[in-house]
Amino acid sequence: MGDFFTMLVLIFDATLRMATPLVLASLAGLFSERSGVVDIGLEGKMLGAAFAAASTAAITGSAWLGLLVGILFAMGLAMIHAYACVTHNGDQVVSGMALNIIAAGLGPTLATAWFGLGGQTPLLQRGARFTPIELPLAAELAEVPVIGALYSEIISGHNILVYITAAIVPLVTWVLYRTRFGLRLRAVGESPEAVDTAGISVAFMRYRALMVTGFLCGIAGTYLSIAQNASFLRDMTAGRGYLALAALIFGKWRPLPAMGACFLFAFTDAVQIRLQGVELPLVGVIPVQFIQALPYVLTVLLLAGFVGRAVPPKAIGIPYIKER
Repeated sequence: MGDFFTMLVLIFDATLRMATPLVLASLAGLFSERSGVVDIGLEGKMLGAAFAAASTAAITGSAWLGLLVGILFAMGLAMIHAYACVTHNGDQVVSGMALNIIAAGLGPTLATAWFGLGGQTPLLQRGARFTPIELPLAAELAEVPVIGALYSEIISGHNILVYITAAIVPLVTWVLYRTRFGLRLRAVGESPEAVDTAGISVAFMRYRALMVTGFLCGIAGTYLSIAQNASFLRDMTAGRGYLALAALIFGKWRPLPAMGACFLFAFTDAVQIRLQGVELPLVGVIPVQFIQALPYVLTVLLLAGFVGRAVPPKAIGIPYIKER
């Protein structure tokens, strides 16, 4: 029983760490898609931010400066997406995929040119990355049955970006449902004509929404390269942007259900890591490739079963052309 409880604690501890970039990216997509702009480019913005943050941290030795540059870089990519889709009414899916392709090639190319390490950045020293924070009394309570393990392993011992994400979720919920900006954002995604008639600029609202999208993707990408890991690696997002978009759809474009879906995907990812190399009774050792595919198989199953019930914003993917 003790070993099983310890394994559960370790799995939930890993789930929190793995869910952090998914939650941030899902909330980023929430702002974009609630405003009526499809954003399949979450993956590219995260990957670009991961490279920018790791490169800056490697050069300057400052994790916080890396976070700032990562956020600015992701916001820049978001503004390119906005310029193509909002200003020029371009195809939103094509624009998002273009950003993904650009980010996937640009990061490794620049990393090779700058650092000569085969498409990755140098390993970051302690001061250049976000390290785990031990909360008060975590060491003293570690030996206390149940409560001590929950506090010292699951609540304590995460880096600052995990705790920031925990604060962002209720903040996003409040902004979306309790502020004028949130009301206008939801209105733009449902009926841009009505918003325009009320004298509110649809384009300006969508630009603001995409700025928030870039901001949150910047934190998510930075987390991957200088918090969860200690350098930028080629394709290190590994499809997390698409998983976050799937979680957003599964959560019906609402913050808390989308976060729950992110935790479900992260839990599956944590379990597959623990199962690698484990011999199960009557089954034997499960192939690693099958175990690694679990999060993506779960995504397909969930979307196949629930996407038909999820009603997207009415104006999503439709460019708004103001009548003159």
